[in-house]
Amino acid sequence: MNYGIVLTYTVTERWLALSREQRNAMRETHLEPVFASYADRVRARFFDAEAFSGRISDFAVLETEDLGAYYFLIEALRDTPVIAEGYLTFGEVFLGVEDGFHRYEQMLSR
Repeated sequence: MNYGIVLTYTVTERWLALSREQRNAMRETHLEPVFASYADRVRARFFDAEAFSGRISDFAVLETEDLGAYYFLIEALRDTPVIAEGYLTFGEVFLGVEDGFHRYEQMLSR
């Protein structure tokens, strides 16, 4: 099954207090390597939302067939200074199964 996950998050004032150069360095040093190490199992796209929402600043749309890899990706992110030191906090997570009803109907017809 292919799972779609919307991971909402908010950058904190601590993150915004950094210069753009410092933010880019932290992203390149800590976040990008984690996503790269799971890229063969978890596809990710990133969206800014702060101009459209007061509840979150950003969200990621992730796709995977391996929920274990997704879980490990989140654990690895939590181990980075970006999350562990309070620069970013996770919000709501929405999980869905791509065309799940089709799979269910196929199972019923057996």
